[in-house]
Amino acid sequence: MSKVRLPDPQDPRMEPMRRRFLASLGAMPLAAAALSASVPARAEALKTQARIVIVGGGAAGLACASQLAARLQGASITVVDARQEHYYQPGFTLVASGIKPQNYVVSSTGSYIPKGVTWVTEAVAEIDPEGNKVVTASGKTLPYDFLIVATGLELHYAGIEGMDTGRIGQNGMGSIYHSPQAASATWQALSTFADKGGVGVFGRPAGEMKCAGAPLKYTFITDDHLRRRKNRGKAELLYMAHSKVLFGVPIVAEKVRMLFLDRGVKVNHEHVLQAIDLGKRIATYKTPTGTAEQAYDFINVVPPMRAPEVVRNSPLPWTEGPFAVDGWMEVDRDTLRHKRYPKVFGLGDIAGVPKGKTAASVKWQVPVALDHLIGDISGQPSKEIFNGYTSCPLITRLGQAMLIEFDYKDNLIMSFPGVIAPLEELWISWVMKTMALKPTYIAMLRGRA
Repeated sequence: MSKVRLPDPQDPRMEPMRRRFLASLGAMPLAAAALSASVPARAEALKTQARIVIVGGGAAGLACASQLAARLQGASITVVDARQEHYYQPGFTLVASGIKPQNYVVSSTGSYIPKGVTWVTEAVAEIDPEGNKVVTASGKTLPYDFLIVATGLELHYAGIEGMDTGRIGQNGMGSIYHSPQAASATWQALSTFADKGGVGVFGRPAGEMKCAGAPLKYTFITDDHLRRRKNRGKAELLYMAHSKVLFGVPIVAEKVRMLFLDRGVKVNHEHVLQAIDLGKRIATYKTPTGTAEQAYDFINVVPPMRAPEVVRNSPLPWTEGPFAVDGWMEVDRDTLRHKRYPKVFGLGDIAGVPKGKTAASVKWQVPVALDHLIGDISGQPSKEIFNGYTSCPLITRLGQAMLIEFDYKDNLIMSFPGVIAPLEELWISWVMKTMALKPTYIAMLRGRA
């Protein structure tokens, strides 16, 4: 298997460069805010005996636990999650691209649980907002005064007829999202394809999904691997867009369309993966006129995504509108507070809001929601709002990326004006994705960013 020969950010010789890079970012006001503590300084923690239960120990849940532990004194804070391993999910694409090893994205959940916070290592079986309680898989009842739901989402692979997650990495089929092991196996399948060429097929599901730019960046990465091995002429790359556009933000969609055109990536619009024959290597898509079959030598399967069963079967989901069908939580998009249960907040992927299923969004959601929760305790209501901030470091080739940042209104946001232009392919954006973002992510989990 060919190796990706790029500067290794973990190489000690890269440390001076990394320090200079982070220092240059810290010199800018907005960057300094991103890389330093975002929790407002307070003379002392608020004293309270409030019982706060956090369902989910992923990025949003751990960030909430850390910030609450720092901002409250005497509160009973409980995280409920059976998972022992924590996954740095923004790094899955890097593993599947041969850029990072599998263990780059794996750490221990327990290492992020702050002092004074109770960790219940069980799955949640029931959420009862009427009775203000959560019930675990063993039948343990956890009453609460405030509930934070941060369960993440469910990868609904069963929604694709013929799909078998046990065969990821085999016979030309990859799927980055499933797990670190699957991401690594996907890289093996991609590398084999890059050596031989053939038909490569990419796309995304209909409905809401986490990191909607990931299928696009993996298409670009595949194109670059083929070119580096001088096999691009032996390959045809097809992107199956689920709608009439390539990205939800119009100006970004147009930029991606132009890049695909320049790199010879063909696009079929309104194609949603419905079934797959893993033996024959044939994918079947739902289209406006029926179904269409597409043979492939390599395919990156992105499954439909929906709320976990424990949320879908609770009173918490939207009952109407675009977020109802997949069970996303009904929250106010500005405050992340539940619209019908004011003591409940939904953060991260589970929140039924128009934008925000990225780790970068979590960084901005958590302080807003916690300000409102703590405002309830203190009697001083918060006026903070979440503007839908979403960030997508869109890799367009190995060594270059576009840092795409936007809000609910599809306005482009520039965190580093004068340094990073959002629609330009830049090395510095690549460095941010591969070097700077993970330390910031870890700081977020610990309540420091």
